[in-house]
Amino acid sequence: MEIFEVKDNKKKYIDLLLLADEQEDMIDLYLEDGTMYALDDDGVKAVCVVLDVGDNILEIKNIATAPEAQKKGYGKKLMEYWESEMKNQGFGLVMTSTQVDESAQHFYRKLGYKDCGGFVIDIPNYEQPMELFLIKEI
Repeated sequence: MEIFEVKDNKKKYIDLLLLADEQEDMIDLYLEDGTMYALDDDGVKAVCVVLDVGDNILEIKNIATAPEAQKKGYGKKLMEYWESEMKNQGFGLVMTSTQVDESAQHFYRKLGYKDCGGFVIDIPNYEQPMELFLIKEI
């Protein structure tokens, strides 16, 4: 198993990214500015994009695991890896601002993310309002 930062040709993983964000035009808005990691284990099993939003805070913009690779620990390994990398770079807080299903919320909570009130925010260009619900100190 190898985890690596994707610096070039990030759209190569668009099929995986679309599992977590159904709007490709929105992916395009954060993909190049975000830091992207991929987990490879006889093929890329999971990807993640995080964005520096200032004040030593990161936002998880996208994390996706291939359907056939879910529930095998790949997402957890990828999250732990990039959180460690980002902490070493001086970041202290990670948040996610998306409405996710119950299994995804359970995934984040197992990794130490806490509910921060669940207030709804409108994000320009998204068809649905987003709910800011989980945050974690790293």
